[in-house]
Amino acid sequence: MNLPKTAYILLWFPKPSETFVFREVMNLWEMGMPLKVFTLYGEITAHLSAEMSGVTDRVERLGMRSLSRITGEVFSRLRRDPRHAAAISHIVSLRDWSGFEKTGENIWALFCAFHLARRFEEEGIEHIHAPWASGPATAAWIASRLTGIPFSFTARARDLFTADSVLGEKIRDAAFIRSETSYNIDYMASVFGADRRKIHVTYNGIPLKQHDEAPVPMQPPYRLSALGRFVGKKGYDHLIVACKIMKDADLDFRLTLAGDGPMRHKLHALVRRLGLNDRVQFPGFLSYDNVPALFRGTDIFLMPSVVRSSGDRDGIPTVILEALAYRLPVISTDVSGISEVIEDRVTGLLVPQKDPQAIADAVSQLVHDRARALQMARQGRARALKQFDAETNHKRVLELYCQYVR
Repeated sequence: MNLPKTAYILLWFPKPSETFVFREVMNLWEMGMPLKVFTLYGEITAHLSAEMSGVTDRVERLGMRSLSRITGEVFSRLRRDPRHAAAISHIVSLRDWSGFEKTGENIWALFCAFHLARRFEEEGIEHIHAPWASGPATAAWIASRLTGIPFSFTARARDLFTADSVLGEKIRDAAFIRSETSYNIDYMASVFGADRRKIHVTYNGIPLKQHDEAPVPMQPPYRLSALGRFVGKKGYDHLIVACKIMKDADLDFRLTLAGDGPMRHKLHALVRRLGLNDRVQFPGFLSYDNVPALFRGTDIFLMPSVVRSSGDRDGIPTVILEALAYRLPVISTDVSGISEVIEDRVTGLLVPQKDPQAIADAVSQLVHDRARALQMARQGRARALKQFDAETNHKRVLELYCQYVR
């Protein structure tokens, strides 16, 4: 198999919360793919697992310390090819990305693309891939325009559903597109007129290497857990309200809500206001190495995802796959691609989004029927291990690159 020399463009790598991207890169390296990782931002050092810390020197990073060098390269290329480069700059820099963060990310990606174009030519890169459809794909698109090297990107969730006015062009010009879910293909085809033939579902692999079956004793106090970034699309505020309903119904439980993020103070305040300090605990961010212990001490895992007014939503949260791999009963919502793994009453329970009462009812159903809960958990585990096997899925990714890059 002729493996193309490929560049991956990311904002950060490795990033503790992006274990699925990390596992993909690691597996492709192990399969012998000549893959070089470039990041638009600097280095993250906090909360890295030992395995992640071991690859930090294999990454070429930019970040603000590269600003003067990158600016110089932009003007240098403008002088060499003013019509082509200036046209790209004009097209992208005047776009409205609906928000300071996304605008800044894409403009920085534009500037970085000029530097990356030179580096790709120096490295003999044959293909450019962005594991996100947002800023990394913008950089890949522009670098491709500057060099003629084909590019692709992966469409996931927030990067696809929140406003990005150049997404249509990135979809049009990509050699092919990887989608984290089948749901995304329908969305890109209906909204952007994407050619379905060049979009391929490549499910994430389960990042965790060990998948012991959790004991799930299902004895009071029932041990509930949730894990993820504290952001609106996770729906944790609805989960906390559901905890109040369960407490008022005299259900004996404890919820471990692990993670961190911008909604941390709001969630803590909500727990205090509802008098749930004795029922909900916040252990903070859990590193990759500490996640298995959480699962082994859980009876039911909850992921109450919602669709935000901005369009932001989850794809298939990797943590659902990890929980299933540990044979945990899972309760989630029918948002985006979640139903591609959680089939209601078969591999878990799906409840309407933003419905605390439905969450509380689902928990009550599972804790009072352990046999049924474990039956669904076993079926969910089998599906997760088969459909989201990291080595199998990443081998398909490798074959996809070889198919498109000759």
